[in-house]
Amino acid sequence: MLGLEGPCWVGPGPDGGLAVSEEFGDVRLFGSARQPLGSLGGWTGHTFGCPAGICSNSEGNVIVADEQRRQVTLFPRAGPPICLVSEGLGQPLGVACAPQGQLLVADAKDNSIKVYQGLKELA
Repeated sequence: MLGLEGPCWVGPGPDGGLAVSEEFGDVRLFGSARQPLGSLGGWTGHTFGCPAGICSNSEGNVIVADEQRRQVTLFPRAGPPICLVSEGLGQPLGVACAPQGQLLVADAKDNSIKVYQGLKELA
């Protein structure tokens, strides 16, 4: 049992672990043996609105789409959270890191997949 409260999205976390978003809660990280490591909000002081889709990039940073705050935030291994995208998002639900370095965001408000390279949206 992982002790979750309203798990919504799950994705690979850093170092072979898991990242799990909880509805109107936080994002919890688990190690490769599924042991609890802590939460992003607890570690960084970040307040989520409604964390949704999550992924981790090749550097082991965790990226979270926040449906209520209408933004996508990067949580680096060290340092404070960084808002990657907020403009032009209506209801970001899913995120993925593409092999070529793009950030993919599923926006349910306008039924689209938005592709960002170097933090600029590609047409």
